[in-house]
Amino acid sequence: MTKIHLIKVLGFYIFLTGVMQGCVWVENTDDLIQHVVEVQTRPSRPIKSLPAFEAYEAFVYEGTMLRNPFIASVQYLPDSDEQDLPVKIDLGNTQPPSAERVKSYLESYAIKSFTMVGNIANSAAGDWALIVDQKGEIHRVAVGDYLGLDHGKVVKVDAEEIKLIETISNGRGGWITRPRNIELIETKNP
Repeated sequence: MTKIHLIKVLGFYIFLTGVMQGCVWVENTDDLIQHVVEVQTRPSRPIKSLPAFEAYEAFVYEGTMLRNPFIASVQYLPDSDEQDLPVKIDLGNTQPPSAERVKSYLESYAIKSFTMVGNIANSAAGDWALIVDQKGEIHRVAVGDYLGLDHGKVVKVDAEEIKLIETISNGRGGWITRPRNIELIETKNP
């Protein structure tokens, strides 16, 4: 046997001796048996019943359409050429649109379905804009005409765009106005 092998065997026996020190055989276990019998004969405590189940009551949040109070209101600053417009932008409560006014044909389409394709300069009656609806039909629009689903009134027509003011519900029973533009798009075939 080599010295290394002898050291390994000797180390194993020392380890085994140390482990065996914890294994002591007890001859008399009467006190342990007596304690187990005593615990088993005690009356058991009653188990608490489960708490009563409360039915879930659903809640529908209806405030999603209201203005977020943590975000500042949008401030509309008109362009320098919009200072003389006959209709001013109102971010507060304004008058509701007239229910007596007969709606025009162009008020049956959304503003985004219109495309401005040209204009006609007419000094006597004012400038006219030419717009195409979603059916591909060309219409002549002048200041004072109404467009779109949101009571949009044309307030200015120039060579590059149509400016209008829409009157929309503020979601709380009132009405506000907002600006909209339809810009000229150059196309070969309208």
